[in-house]
Formats: sequence, C-alpha cells, structure tokens
Amino acid sequence: MTHLEIRKKFLDFFSAKGGPATGGKHVIVPSSSLVPDDPSVLLTTAGMQQFKPYFTGDADPIKDFDSKNTISIQKSFRTSDIDEVGDETHLTFFEMLGNFSFGGYFKKDAITWAHEFITKELELEIDYITVFGGADRAGEKISYDEESEKVWRSLGISDIHVMGLEDNFWGPTGNEGPCGPTTEIYAGGTEIWNIVFNEFYCKPDGSLENLKTPGVDTGMGLERLLAVLQKKNNIFETDLFVPLMAKMSKDLPIRVRRIIADHVRATVFLLSDGVRPSNKETGYILRRLIRRSATHAERYRFAPDFLEELAKTVMEIFESVYPELKKNRNEILNELRRELEKFSRTLKGGLRALDVMVKKKKGISGKEAFDLYQSYGLPPDVLGDVLKEKSLSFDPKEFEAEFKKHQNKSKEGQEKKFGGHGLILDTGELKAETLEEVKKVTRLHTATHLLQAALRKIFGPEVRQMGSDITARRLRFDFTFGHKLTIDELKKVEDLVNDVIAKDLSVIMEEMDYRKAKEQGALSFFKLKYPKRVKVYSVEEESGVFSRELCGGPHVKKTGEIEKFIITKEESVASGVRRIRATVEP
Repeated sequence: MTHLEIRKKFLDFFSAKGGPATGGKHVIVPSSSLVPDDPSVLLTTAGMQQFKPYFTGDADPIKDFDSKNTISIQKSFRTSDIDEVGDETHLTFFEMLGNFSFGGYFKKDAITWAHEFITKELELEIDYITVFGGADRAGEKISYDEESEKVWRSLGISDIHVMGLEDNFWGPTGNEGPCGPTTEIYAGGTEIWNIVFNEFYCKPDGSLENLKTPGVDTGMGLERLLAVLQKKNNIFETDLFVPLMAKMSKDLPIRVRRIIADHVRATVFLLSDGVRPSNKETGYILRRLIRRSATHAERYRFAPDFLEELAKTVMEIFESVYPELKKNRNEILNELRRELEKFSRTLKGGLRALDVMVKKKKGISGKEAFDLYQSYGLPPDVLGDVLKEKSLSFDPKEFEAEFKKHQNKSKEGQEKKFGGHGLILDTGELKAETLEEVKKVTRLHTATHLLQAALRKIFGPEVRQMGSDITARRLRFDFTFGHKLTIDELKKVEDLVNDVIAKDLSVIMEEMDYRKAKEQGALSFFKLKYPKRVKVYSVEEESGVFSRELCGGPHVKKTGEIEKFIITKEESVASGVRRIRATVEP
C-alpha cells in the first residue's frame, strides 16, 4: 500500500462514519499551515492545533463544518527532534492522520472505529493496547479510564497495559489548553495510533477543570504507519523516502543520508508555507536545517546543485497531495538557492579551519567552537555533527559562556562609543544600537509604510494599523483584519511591495497642517495625538499615490534602497487583529 493509497483509505473510511446520533458525518478539512494561528506555539506540532477553538468552545463546528466531526491529514513539525534526526525514527517534518469530534461522539465510537480501521481496512493485527490507569496530578485525582478498557475488551482485545500520567495523559504541560486520558494502539512492534479524550481544560496555573463538551482528538503518524504496513525496517525505507535516499550514495554514513533527506523535506514545506531564513524564530529553524544540510553536502562533495535537485524530488513526491508545492515551486527553489549561496561564502573556509584545528589538537574547546561560529557562521549543532563523526566533541557550556561574554563586550563597546547609551535610536517604534542598524531600521520603516498601503489596496479600508515595532532584524506590523491570510494572499502583498521597491520611487516628506494632511488622505495611527503641524511621507506612482502617512521618520530617499521585502510570518494576536513579521535583504 503506497502513501497515496493509505491517505485515500483513511479519508474514505471516516468520511462514511458518523450520523445524526454521533454529531454528523466526518468532514474532510485540509491541512493547516505549518505556521499556526495559535500564538502559544512556534510551529504546528499536531493535527488538533487548527481545531483547538472547537474543543474549547470558542468556535462552532456546526457553523463552520455543518458537523461536529472532522478528519484531516496535517503537516506537522517538531523542533525538539532536530538533534535526534539521523536514527531510524525521528523526523522534524511529518504528517498526522487524525479524526476529531467536538461533542459528537466519544470513547465507544472512537475506539470501535479505530479498531475497525486497523484490523479490517488495513488488515493489521493489534499487538496490545494501553489505557490510562488514573493518577494524582498536582493534588487533583484523575480517575482510571475503565470505560476505554471495557470497550477494548468487548472488541476481543485482552492484552491491555494500564499506564500512568507520563504515558497516557495528553496535555499541554505547563501551558493552557484541552487535555485528557489517552488510549494507544500498538501494531507491528510500534505505537501507531494515539486516541486522546479531551475531558479537561488545563488552566495557566496547571489546575484542571472539566470541559463543557468533551471531545476526541486522534493522531496516527503517516510515516510510522507506512513502515509497518510496507513491512520496512524503518521510516526511511518507505515510499516517502526511497526516492530521496536513492539519490545519495550508499557509501555515505546512513545518519548523514537521513539528516539530509529529513531536512530537505522540512525545508521545502517551511518555505512553501511562507517561512524565510533568518536569525529568529521560525526563520532560524529553517536556516538551521538548510545550513546543516549544506554542511554535510559540502563535506561529502555533493554536486553544487544537489540540495536543490533533492528539493525538486520532494515536490514530485508530494505535489499531488499538496498542490501549493507546484504553485510555489520557483519561489521555494529561489529562496533555497539564495540561502545556500549566502552560506557557501564562509562554509568552505570554516570546514577547512575546523579540520586544521582537529588535526593539530585532536579536538576543540568550547571557546574554539565559538571562534569558528563567530568567524565562519558555523552553528554549534553543525560543529557537533562534524565532531561526532570523528568521535570528538566540545563543551557546550563553555561555548555558551563565550557567547555571553561576546554579547557583554559588544554592549560595553556600544555604550562607550555612544556616550553611555545602549541604543542610539529609540523612538518607541524603531530601535537600533549602531549606525549600521540605523540604516537597516530606516529601510524597514519605509517598508512598513509600503506594507500597510499594499494591505489596504488589496483588502480595502478594513485594514488599519494597530501597532508596529521595528528592530534591525525585522519589522512587526499589527493590523485589523477578519481572517488568516493565505499563502497566496501573503505572496500578493509581498509582490506588490517589491514591485514598488523595484520602481525606485521617491519618498517625499512635506510639513503641513494636520487638517490638510487628513484631507489629502494621509493615514495616521489612532493611538497617537498629533500636533497642529505634522510631517507627511508619501510614495507616488504615475497612476497616483501609493502610500501617504503622518510620520516622524526616518525614511529612505528612494524605495529602491529597501532592496527586497520578505514576509516571514503571519499570525493572530487578538480577535480581529493579525500580525505580519517581515525583513529586508540583503
């Protein structure tokens, strides 16, 4: 059974399940982006994330799906597994098959359908089942899940393991959200399906309260299921990975081949969902994946375009499932190429310096590792990979100490240079520590004006600034809007801003009476109280005004100075308020 056949079988099976007595048929819901609406997480880690508001009662499934039950195959990403990739089981990017109920059905139906799908549709024999045995949690007693055990026994399953909190209670430990006991299905020697019964809500202080409407949240890893069904030794031998692994020589260490295959898959999907390489948040994760892959590719003398060719293979494997990969193909490859070119300038020199250091001393210190990072941009995890293959290592605590020491020296130098002031520019909205940073935030500031103008031209006057914050690394712009922007919508905004940048238009500043500025349509930030005389910054095209805002500056003189505008993230910050993060390059 191929990955395409399993996807279809899962969706067809659950689409036919359910009815009036159980809240309706299961509705197929497309995978949400890897960049979630949920501000409590950096990336989408599970299938339930896009459905969280339906479990908490903040959204109505009947209104949105005409049913209380849904199914999805969700793109997921776990940053905690990056360092573990290379063994037989760990991945960063993976997919989760899941069925969900928001008050439609509960334990009996969820378990019965899972049993039917595994034993009848997939013709797999269940090894054993686990259920929650009850526990005391932070002084609260949670009951033994006898109901789930009884249902399994009624289906003829006798090998049932009773487990505790750590194994069979799913919840956002230390975080807020739905949670509850789980029952797990083991087949082919591995756990293939986890069924969560969301009975409780975990409050910020860690205490639990009963949910008004209990729900079902299940997750079955596609890659792991494939390995079992295709009778493979590990996930990297399944049809999702074979085309990638086949492009790399078997003479290479298997760990290296697995790291590259995983990281290029993850890179393609992150780029397709709008993430761009940077030194912060999701952009940093993406950059780390690309640079780690590039380091291995350089060390083992892959062809210069090898990672790009591997990315094309990833798109070929998945484009029938995720059409956006085909649509975003050129953009994905261009962004990957740009980051690889940027890193290649220092990578070769860094690896040569590392080899020399290792040969001379049979190892390196944490300080030497930091020097390589500072001089060549070789991240500590990349250095760790290289050294691990030579049965060497460095002290990460010493590396961290050197890093902090460097930060403190830089701060002291800036304070001395600028008369004791850490920031030489701090308007509240704009912050910069050096003259170079001032130049960067100036470009970002003008880009913020163009961003607001582009949003309003595409979506109308509904868009209104709710706040902004600009540092040398990025701009952050909050605005009123009613829904999450799609990848296509974000690209449309990004393209419009870059079109104005490419025209190299003049940024004109005029001083005038506040009333006149408003008559001319100049935008203002509603939280500020403006004086009678104001500065107005305008960008005009042949067809008319593109952007006009009341502002104190600073701004570039020509839009071409901005060079390239890149949206790195779009998210929700409050009801009816969205946030865009962006940067400019180079």
